[in-house]
Amino acid sequence: MPARLRDLVAAGRPLSDLPALVRRSNGDGVGDLDGITAHLDHLRGKPGSLGVDAVWISPFFRSPGADFGYDVSSYTDIDPVYGDLAAFDRLLTAAHERGLRVLLDLIPGHTSVEHPWFQAARSSRSDPHRRLYIWADPAPDGGAPNGWTSTFGGSAWEWDEGSGQYYLHSFYPEQPDLDWHEPAVHERMGEVIGFWLQRGVDGFRVDAIDRSMKDPLLRENPPATATPRRFDFFRGQYHLWNKDRPEALDVVRSIRRAAERAKPGSLLLGESYIPIERLARYLGDHPGDAFDLVFDFPFLSSEWEAGALRNAVEAAEAHFPPSGWPCRALSNHDNPRHATRFGQRSLRAAAMLSLTLRGTPVLYMGEEIGMEDVPAPQSQALDRAGRDAARTPMQWRDEPGAGFTTGEPWLRLGDYSRVNVTDQADDPASLFSLYRRLIAERAASPALAGGSYRGLDTLPDSGVFAFVRESAGERLLVAIECSGRAGRHDLFAAARGRLPRQGTLQLFTAPERQHHGEVDLAAFELGAD
Repeated sequence: MPARLRDLVAAGRPLSDLPALVRRSNGDGVGDLDGITAHLDHLRGKPGSLGVDAVWISPFFRSPGADFGYDVSSYTDIDPVYGDLAAFDRLLTAAHERGLRVLLDLIPGHTSVEHPWFQAARSSRSDPHRRLYIWADPAPDGGAPNGWTSTFGGSAWEWDEGSGQYYLHSFYPEQPDLDWHEPAVHERMGEVIGFWLQRGVDGFRVDAIDRSMKDPLLRENPPATATPRRFDFFRGQYHLWNKDRPEALDVVRSIRRAAERAKPGSLLLGESYIPIERLARYLGDHPGDAFDLVFDFPFLSSEWEAGALRNAVEAAEAHFPPSGWPCRALSNHDNPRHATRFGQRSLRAAAMLSLTLRGTPVLYMGEEIGMEDVPAPQSQALDRAGRDAARTPMQWRDEPGAGFTTGEPWLRLGDYSRVNVTDQADDPASLFSLYRRLIAERAASPALAGGSYRGLDTLPDSGVFAFVRESAGERLLVAIECSGRAGRHDLFAAARGRLPRQGTLQLFTAPERQHHGEVDLAAFELGAD
């Protein structure tokens, strides 16, 4: 039996973020569970696999689809477009046979308006389900109870004509917020957690945990200042009363208790778009108290610039406890792909950075082959928030449908003739081969898997982000050229006497470079990409 996922994460092993966009088994153009199962060998299980240890699958629960499946109408059933529970069981069995652990998305903050809980809640003010959601009477002028704004714009309140009150939604009106001040919500969500963990799932990525608690007095948020702070200020407000409340940690601990009851050692990975100095509190007071990991979104939001990247990394190093570390991604389903943001010339260096930093790396589907955003005309848009471009189907082969479907794909495909798995899998100079080597190197290196991090002091101005990873018996220097300029750099001086002048070159991004021998750190040459 493979190691518990929590143990693999503690060893710094990488995960893969895999939306249900990988392949359609029946040719109707939308990815499904059997399609994922058919491509698990891409991730792990045979020579030439990518080599990741776990996969996070985006929502496939029953949903009307107002927000990419994050509007759940049944937490314990599969949407027919993706398959059924039998298909999921096949996927889970096949993944575990390959030593691949499986995380699901848990959406604890809201349901769909079509969920039976909400349908019952809006049917009558006296229905017991009413207390599962956040309701309020109109303001004296008949308008919304307060001025809170939603993530996607407009009021966070929606009028329910049938029951004569407003309900709260942090996201779309189709996603009414659950009230985690209500014990019944803890009980219901605990049942959901138990259902999937007892079925064999290894853990959850927990969505938008910072939105789980709101001020029960519904106090007004202050207006945004002239110099807004990232993540706290949006839609004209400082979200003091409806985002990242201190009580949200109680929600995480409730989720942890439910997970431990169902399957001790399950992994919990938290998502929260908040400043880095407040992220670490979601790890709780000790390992196993709350989340095992939280995403470092300030890192994902950084520009491809040495100083900005170093500042983001070292802010996390300063604020995370010795017993915890961040989870980092370069791309995800909510943000533009880094191949588009940084450019193709930076992809090899970005891979090196992602897989050598301290923490748990998460790879977004397709980044290992350099997939870019695929813009579509507004007339073809499916996501109201404009995130379709980063969610396009996986490009497996150079053929119509890119090996994803024999029909019309649900979103436009990228340039699969130039960027696809088949062409890169057997090419030792490809980006995919570099990812594979880096993942193998990380698995074999105590310093990369769990060693300390120390940044070199003076290099960001030169366009180089350099740092040392060290464990007992192993010390590695990593140098990332971010400016696009080739040149020689005095890494020995930058280390201020903490490294020897001579080193052994172990791994590099340039496919044409052949030298693996001794190098002079005082005159170390870095290429433009």
